[in-house]
Amino acid sequence: MSSMFSPWRLSVAPMLDWTTADCRFLHRLLTRHTLLYTEMVTTGAILHGDQPRHLDFNEEEHPVALQLGGSEPADLAACARLAEQWGYDEVNLNCGCPSERVQRGAFGACLMAEPALVADGVKAMRDAVSIPVTVKHRIGIDRIESYEFVRDFVGQVADAGCEVFIVHARNAWLQGLSPKENRDIPPLRYELVHRLKREFPRLTIAINGGLKADDEIAEQLNHVDGVMIGRQAYHEPWQMAQWDQRFFGEAQPLVTRREEVEEQWLAYLDRQVALGRPWSQAMRHALGLWNGLPGARRWRQVWSDHKLKAMAPREVARLATEARLQAAEIASQHPAFKPPVGAAPATG
Repeated sequence: MSSMFSPWRLSVAPMLDWTTADCRFLHRLLTRHTLLYTEMVTTGAILHGDQPRHLDFNEEEHPVALQLGGSEPADLAACARLAEQWGYDEVNLNCGCPSERVQRGAFGACLMAEPALVADGVKAMRDAVSIPVTVKHRIGIDRIESYEFVRDFVGQVADAGCEVFIVHARNAWLQGLSPKENRDIPPLRYELVHRLKREFPRLTIAINGGLKADDEIAEQLNHVDGVMIGRQAYHEPWQMAQWDQRFFGEAQPLVTRREEVEEQWLAYLDRQVALGRPWSQAMRHALGLWNGLPGARRWRQVWSDHKLKAMAPREVARLATEARLQAAEIASQHPAFKPPVGAAPATG
């Protein structure tokens, strides 16, 4: 179903406080082709706040998309223009976040109840920029579980010119559930997203929600045009190192050893320190790098030790590597030890 050359074939979801520029830089060390999304940024923050703080990104991050939170068409158009000027490859409208704070701002998932307003916003952005304008949304809100609800939403917004829809395959409950609970409690209904693709074959439909293993991603690509991965990519970043080869037809992975990634990441941390930033602000996004291998927990513990924050990143890295290798050696001597499938015993 999915073309290997579609920009939306594989992407990392926008996640508030997680998919910062630091996080996206790390992810780009692992995969060249996966589309990366910013955290959601509100139109008010962009238009009335510190634009460089909200919009700056590393050139290495391309392809990268800006996700907007807002509902006023004129404001959305103004922010889309800024996104294009800043060099983003896409602008995405959030119609999926269920938090009460977002609802008070009259955007996020509650916009699914106002498809005409979403259509006006999409048209305003499409008229303002030449980069793609996309929408991320849920399959329904609250107890509205009929396929017709999401079908009509997609149809009306598509009529305004939107050609790409990223569908989180759960309802958003606007009352009674926290944002965290909204990621787990409403049931996943992938078949509704598959049905959207069948009914709107000319649209690009990507699926989001609960997907983890590469085989699950591959299965979904038989039904839709793209897959968006969220928390799995953040917590298990090394998984992404296989994506260029498996899903984008590259002859080999971008990197083959975690040490390569760690060395490039340390160079990034050095640059951040030279700019006057504490390295810990960026490092929190890389704590999953060695997950799945013996010693990973000790490695994370060293990097998370507040007493070491005044040290240079490479000094902390030396201590963390020593701790990881020692822990891996101890684990290898345990009678019940089994090396992780497909991984080198200590280095990966």
